[in-house]
Formats: sequence, C-alpha cells, structure tokens
Amino acid sequence: MKNINKIQNLLPLGYLFLVILGIVKESIFYYQIGINIIRYSSVMDILISPIAMITYHPLIFIFIVVLFIFYSKLPQILLKNEDKKRLHKLFGSTTIKTELSENERLGYYNNIAIESLSFFLISIFLGYGLADGKFTSENIKNNNIEYTYKLNYSDEKSENVYIIGSNTAYYFYLSEGNANIKIVPVNSIRNLELINNKMLNK
Repeated sequence: MKNINKIQNLLPLGYLFLVILGIVKESIFYYQIGINIIRYSSVMDILISPIAMITYHPLIFIFIVVLFIFYSKLPQILLKNEDKKRLHKLFGSTTIKTELSENERLGYYNNIAIESLSFFLISIFLGYGLADGKFTSENIKNNNIEYTYKLNYSDEKSENVYIIGSNTAYYFYLSEGNANIKIVPVNSIRNLELINNKMLNK
C-alpha cells in the first residue's frame, strides 16, 4: 500500500520532469535553426512536448516503454543480486545496506532506480535535441533537403515544402527555391500533401 501511494505521489512530479525535458529538447533543437520555440508555443504544446517526443517514431516509443519496464523491475533485480557489486555500481548503488530490512533496502533501491532513470532520460532528451538540431541545421545550410510535402493554403495557393516541425499553432518550413525559414499559422493552411512517400513508393 505504501509503494502504491508513493507511486501516486511521484506521478505528477514525474510528468512535470518529462515536460521540462520536452521543453528543453525542443528549445535546443529550434535554437540551432534560429527559432525561439517558446515564443510560438501554447500551454498545450508545452504539456504534450514529452508525448510528442516519445511518439515521434515507433522505435523511440518502444525503447522508452522497454526502458520504463526495466527500471520498474530494477529495484527487485538489485535486491536479488546484492552479491554482484559491479551491477550495483553500474546504477550508482555504491553501498549495499545489509543492516536494513528487506523492505527498507527495496525502498533504497527504488530511489536508486528513479535517480538512474532520471539521468538516462536527461541524456536521451538532451542528446536527441542536440543531434537532431545539428543534423537539420547542417542539411539546411548545405541545401541537402527533400521537399516531400505540398502545402496548400486557404487562398488556393500551394508550394512544395520541407517541414522542419509544427505545433498546435504554427508550421515551420522551407519553401522550394527559398532559403528562408517560414513560420505560418496552422489556420492559414488548408491541407498538406505528402508528395514523396518513401514507405509507399518502395
């Protein structure tokens, strides 16, 4: 019962932690292409930023799910393998508190698992923001991009574009033949056409 109550108390803090990581990741990514994304983000964009990151690609989603499952089992793993010091050291558990009861040791390992998971998530979000931003900015500078979408405006005009990103209010993109990044409100767009779908053109 204590563990369930503890988890319930930690869930809001855990999600707040993920929201902060999502904001930082987005800020790092867009900063590298000269955009202050916070200026163009609504409260909803901020709240769903970690979900957007996790669901961006199926492999990322699967990896994050597996990661959470593993770390939920980690306290029991550490408790059952207290004789394996290398395993404990790997997750930052440098002291095995054998003088404590089993429940107390399990609580200690829960804290170790949370700290280790937090560090790992920070590394993932920051690393992804840095790498993705660097990759995108270099491709833009070298004009090494594919205009895979056709953007149809509400006034019936259209153009081929490279979508950098989007949120609930804006699209960020490059138009074919124009090196300047455009920021356009979502409500000015009638629809998007995927004109080069690699998954269906195989």
